[in-house]
Amino acid sequence: MRANAGKRIGLGLATAMVLLAGGCTSIRDHRGFLVDQALVDSVLPGVDNKMSVERTLGRPTLASQFGDPSWYYIATDTRQVAFRTPRAVNQTILRVRFDAKGNVIAVDKAGAERIARLTPDHDLTPTLGKKRSLLEDLFGNIGTVGAGGGAAGGGQGGGGRSPGGGPNGS
Repeated sequence: MRANAGKRIGLGLATAMVLLAGGCTSIRDHRGFLVDQALVDSVLPGVDNKMSVERTLGRPTLASQFGDPSWYYIATDTRQVAFRTPRAVNQTILRVRFDAKGNVIAVDKAGAERIARLTPDHDLTPTLGKKRSLLEDLFGNIGTVGAGGGAAGGGQGGGGRSPGGGPNGS
């Protein structure tokens, strides 16, 4: 009976190890534009325009709002280990620039070197203005609410009733 219990414990531990090891694997994900190099190479400066680029590559991920008209196609491959934030492993940025008439001027391609790594400071968030303590934030407006208005009495006259009996003189 003891040998049978030992086998069950061993089987349970082996199952737990397999499940824990499975949780440590990374999750791969693709976000954005699916890059097809043959289609990207078919977009030619001086030949294509906005309509032909949209038919070939599809709608852009984003379009520039200022400066030269440009369309951006962004593709990102991410990897995430269990309980961690996703990290970009590979990124492709395709920029199609147009002239004022909508004809293609150039097609530029950039990669992962354009990824900006940001590490925010968790201890301090700088703000503009006066630095106040917690108590000043909680109790700073006491006495200021309602203090800037007019007379608290009966309105315009000597504090009596209005001639018509109602609040608006009717």
